[in-house]
Amino acid sequence: MQPLDAFTVTATDGLARRGLLRLPRGVVRTPAFMPVGTQAAVKALDPADLRAVGSQIILANTYHLMLRPGADALEHLGGASHFMRWDGPLLTDSGGFQVFSLAGTRKLTANGVIFRSHSDGSQHELTPERAMKLQSQFGSDITMALDVLAGFGADDAEQAAAMRLTHEWLPRNIAAFRAESGDDPTRGLLFGICQGGFDLSRRVASAAFVAESGVDGCAIGGLSVGEPKDVMGEMLAASIDGLPADRPRYLMGVGSPEDLWNGVAAGVDLFDCVLPTRVARRGALYTPTGRVDIAASRFRLVDEPIDASCDCYTCQTFSAAYVHHLFRARELLAYRLASIHNVRFLHRQTERMATAIEAGTFAEDRSEFISTYRPADQQIAAQQREKHRIARAHSTR
Repeated sequence: MQPLDAFTVTATDGLARRGLLRLPRGVVRTPAFMPVGTQAAVKALDPADLRAVGSQIILANTYHLMLRPGADALEHLGGASHFMRWDGPLLTDSGGFQVFSLAGTRKLTANGVIFRSHSDGSQHELTPERAMKLQSQFGSDITMALDVLAGFGADDAEQAAAMRLTHEWLPRNIAAFRAESGDDPTRGLLFGICQGGFDLSRRVASAAFVAESGVDGCAIGGLSVGEPKDVMGEMLAASIDGLPADRPRYLMGVGSPEDLWNGVAAGVDLFDCVLPTRVARRGALYTPTGRVDIAASRFRLVDEPIDASCDCYTCQTFSAAYVHHLFRARELLAYRLASIHNVRFLHRQTERMATAIEAGTFAEDRSEFISTYRPADQQIAAQQREKHRIARAHSTR
């Protein structure tokens, strides 16, 4: 496969990159964070909200959309972007992460994965060919190859097997993608996914394999699944070291503010994560010094914005006391205002990074951010590790 000339690096500072990614529905300026619209909707936000906070591209999920409303329905209705009235670029993941998270309700074969729907128990098979067909029906600007991941704590044999199947499936993904898109120079892009688990040599080998396949972009998968931050950093560096400089790099499922800064410092261009909207709905809001619990009593009489430096609609319009009240009263507006703020906070970080890269001050700006921002408690990572441990236990029964 010959990759499209769709990505241009416009500035660098160390390993950090500023770039332009040209897609059928528009140009994405990187580094960029992609809000997750799992079921063709970013929770609590509509397309106008997303544009207002600075979103350039969003993500939708193949697993969920194939089950509801279904690929045929989406194709009939003009594709996922038209369906949700989002006029910007759309990335769809292959559904692999969700399917493999089903643990005891799925069966992995050399051909693909057989699973039962979480909603009605119906049986389905997802293969590389099926994943490419589905994403073509969705009208994706960026299509993701179907891969296999192994969570943190998986034994060495499981990690090696996941990488082997990922590599065996990639040529099938490419062939099916080409059959769907042909040689159209205006087509969307296909990204391959680097795996390798938590072994440095496998990470290097997987990156080289994906790079040599000729895909349009390279994603780093299988990270941020409960491993310590330093381990994630080591695996990320090993993966990026083997990737070509002229193609976009996407770190999947990563979206905490500190991870964005560290990822860009390592050479990442794109990120996605449900984190900003998920924690927003629980009342956890980002500020320059870390997350705060807006439902805490200390905000009851605070007649000031949540973050005085923030230009989002929430901070420009409402007091912290009002948002506090909405959460305590369980008003639905609370979710929207909190989500607007958190997504805008992440976009402000990538905008700041872009400016710093162009000015040659990225290292200084990153140090300033890291020195003042207090990450969430590492108990969250421990909870993630336990979740993946339980999933693995069920999958072996």
